[in-house]
Amino acid sequence: MSAILIDTHAHLNFSPFTDQPEPYLERARQQGIGAVIVPGVDIPSSEKALDLAERYAMIYAAVGIHPEDAGAFASDHLKILETLCRHEKCVAIGETGMDFYRDNTPEAMQTRAFQGQAELAKSLNLPLIIHNRQADTPLMNILNKVDYFNGQCHCYTGKVDFALQCLEKGLLISFTGLVTFAREIRDTVSQLPLEALMIETDSPFMAPIPYRGKTNEPAYVRRVAETFGEIFRVTFNDVAAITTQNALRLFPKLTLNER
Repeated sequence: MSAILIDTHAHLNFSPFTDQPEPYLERARQQGIGAVIVPGVDIPSSEKALDLAERYAMIYAAVGIHPEDAGAFASDHLKILETLCRHEKCVAIGETGMDFYRDNTPEAMQTRAFQGQAELAKSLNLPLIIHNRQADTPLMNILNKVDYFNGQCHCYTGKVDFALQCLEKGLLISFTGLVTFAREIRDTVSQLPLEALMIETDSPFMAPIPYRGKTNEPAYVRRVAETFGEIFRVTFNDVAAITTQNALRLFPKLTLNER
């Protein structure tokens, strides 16, 4: 079997993908991508992720409320998310988390939204897809309070110390195309075990070298895998096998489309 990659985070429910995702999916297949996880950031985008998952075999969905949308979070959102989670192709709750970098949503509102979703994930035994920008301590406090550490620290850009703390708790960590050009991200990756890492694009954002300035897409996750190979001094096939196995372990509802 040839090397198969999983893009564990791509917003194909955003423009420019939503109207015509087929060309992007075909290019992804040509680059060896066997599955793509599409996360929601609010209720409509979560529903759109599930719609895409129903239409395309290689797409799987996550449903959640992003911290930027936490200000509009209401208790009935958890009931809606719980219903959406029952879909056979919903593999996680997310994108959820906390953000104090640019987000002006008050901490209390972010806490309420993230804790509610973490509790829901625990009750359903689904992994979390966690967004974290400059929120290490409050975010970990919530995970400790809920006592749930089944999840992915997505698009990791933080310090090595906190990454190691996350790994000790049982979380896995994923990196985007930033690793292809950001020295500090490469340094962080080099100090972590490949056996706890995954790859993602965060499409349409974070395009890797040599595609910077262009719309990112799932096919480009191959560049993240290639860069991991350079950092860890292992073959591309080794990176593909290990990161894909990590994703399948965290998201057990995933299956691979090898076409």
